[in-house]
Amino acid sequence: MSTDTTSAAASTDPVVTDPGLYSVVFENERVRVLEYRDEPGDRTCEHDHPDMVIIPLATFRRRLTVGGREVEVEQTQHQARWVDAQTHIGENIGDVPTHALFVELK
Repeated sequence: MSTDTTSAAASTDPVVTDPGLYSVVFENERVRVLEYRDEPGDRTCEHDHPDMVIIPLATFRRRLTVGGREVEVEQTQHQARWVDAQTHIGENIGDVPTHALFVELK
């Protein structure tokens, strides 16, 4: 395992690619918790997430582009769900802000 923190992987960290949308609210050697907030029409840069649990703090609609394929998803407030590791672009296609916590496993 590489210990180079300036590797290409660092540039696909959502906190680096979209610092105005993602923030770290907790981190230790086992998990990292991100808070995500956006407005209708906002779109992220392509970024990576490890295996994680998403906890929507509001109900919202998004379009995810994963591997060139677009998928529309709706997340219901407080309905936590598992998400496998992936690289994607996200876009708020609803008419309300997105607010969620991501519990990323290390």
